[in-house]
Amino acid sequence: MGERQTVAVYGAYGHTGRFVVAELRERGFVPVLSGRDAGRLAEMASAAPGTVARPAPVDDAAALDRALDGVAAVVNCAGPFAVTAAPVIEAALRAGIPYVDVAAEIEANADTFARFTDRARAAGVLVVPAMAFYGGLGDLLATAAMGEWTEADEAHVAYALSHWHPTPGTRAAGRVSRERRGGRRVRYTEGRLEYRTDAAPTLQWPFPAPTGPRAVIGEFTMADVVTLPSHLSVPEVRTYMTVEAAADLSAPDTPAPSAVDARGRSGQTFVVDTVVRRGGTERRAVATGRDIYAVTAPLVGEAVHRVLTGRTRTVGVASAGAAFDAPDFLRSLSAHLTCTPHP
Repeated sequence: MGERQTVAVYGAYGHTGRFVVAELRERGFVPVLSGRDAGRLAEMASAAPGTVARPAPVDDAAALDRALDGVAAVVNCAGPFAVTAAPVIEAALRAGIPYVDVAAEIEANADTFARFTDRARAAGVLVVPAMAFYGGLGDLLATAAMGEWTEADEAHVAYALSHWHPTPGTRAAGRVSRERRGGRRVRYTEGRLEYRTDAAPTLQWPFPAPTGPRAVIGEFTMADVVTLPSHLSVPEVRTYMTVEAAADLSAPDTPAPSAVDARGRSGQTFVVDTVVRRGGTERRAVATGRDIYAVTAPLVGEAVHRVLTGRTRTVGVASAGAAFDAPDFLRSLSAHLTCTPHP
């Protein structure tokens, strides 16, 4: 296979990383397995003929350069992204290759835009942060819902999860985010991130049938508050989470996801209800599917495919909705997501 068919996956042995590696292989790419744990990489490579392991501590620039030698792109699946994103992006810029990650950490994504926008654009390299269930999917849905609008008054992304069994990586990223915020919560209002010490509100969200109205934590802020306003003129962005899923995430004894099918997916189901409003007009796009971690893999796989076949709209740091044709991208995921506009 040619050079453009080789893609490095940093954090390949993690829960989401394994889904991404499998997706890339199904699409005909040759994954280069990388990350910090040489033993886990070697074990994974031995079970996947045709793959190669290239260990690289995140603080070893030379090792990262060796890991990316000759590859066409790199996908970073290794959190916490506050630790891994910048070093792997630096390595991608040195190699002159596109970078994609699955970061859900708000501050890590904001750091990527702040630190690398000018440098990546000058280098002609595309950097796509948060190309995942959180941050990427909501951005694609909001961009599709906007249509020809160039601005809106507000955007809302509401998540209904049947349950949320977090991975160890999710818990580690959450700890890092809480430490960075000093225990405060965050929301996006008046065109900026705002940190608060009061409790988040609880309210009802009118999910479309068959889900119907559900109690949600308002201002349960996810990476969408970075991705959407990075390219959409929307000063107010809110995200919401069903109370049961939020309780699962916060409970220390909630188990990690467990596989219920041959692909390794859990039985978790989700609805993502995205609403944009301008004046008295409201537009809506809804996605339904299964397993928030597993569905990240086709999002990443399609992004990598489009990047490496020139189906992108920009260079520099760009979220999913800015980098790709959002309606067409969502249609391409029909085997994994059901996406529908609603009045």
